[in-house]
Amino acid sequence: MNIANKLTTLRIILVFVFMAVIWIPIFNFQATLWIALIIFIVASFTDFLDGYLARKLNLITNLGKFMDPLADKMLVCAAMIALVDLGHAVPNGVLPAWIVVLILLREFMVSGMRLIAAGQNIVLSANMLGKAKTVVQMIMIIVYLCPYTNAFMSGLAIFLAYLALILTIISGAKYMIDNKNVFNEN
Repeated sequence: MNIANKLTTLRIILVFVFMAVIWIPIFNFQATLWIALIIFIVASFTDFLDGYLARKLNLITNLGKFMDPLADKMLVCAAMIALVDLGHAVPNGVLPAWIVVLILLREFMVSGMRLIAAGQNIVLSANMLGKAKTVVQMIMIIVYLCPYTNAFMSGLAIFLAYLALILTIISGAKYMIDNKNVFNEN
């Protein structure tokens, strides 16, 4: 396993660490938010770093093409569900559950499409819109998790939630259109 794939694996492990920190009350809530925020930022950074190293060192593999977007989905979806669950206590407002549901539906559709493609020995990579969507989702989660609150941060959080939703829908539609050939039966 190359270094890029090891970083992707680390991101998956950090999802479980994030979930344990955010849902098992060991610390006061303020400390929990800080620790969860740091874990989420480190995990998000591994997304950038594994992609950078894979391209720079020519370490792009089919495993990486499959695992990297899956690790991103695991991280972002777990964090968004935590924000909905803990929304009443998160300083920068409640992440609307309906936005999370729409984002999750898109992720299920794209993952299903990848499974169909894999059955045809085709590996579908993420597109640039999908990558932009993931970055916006990660920034949105960071803003929601941030223990500092004021009107600007609360407004920024909901703005990013709607921007993430728009990018999610557009990138999902583009992904389906660009890869519609996987639905052709031969």
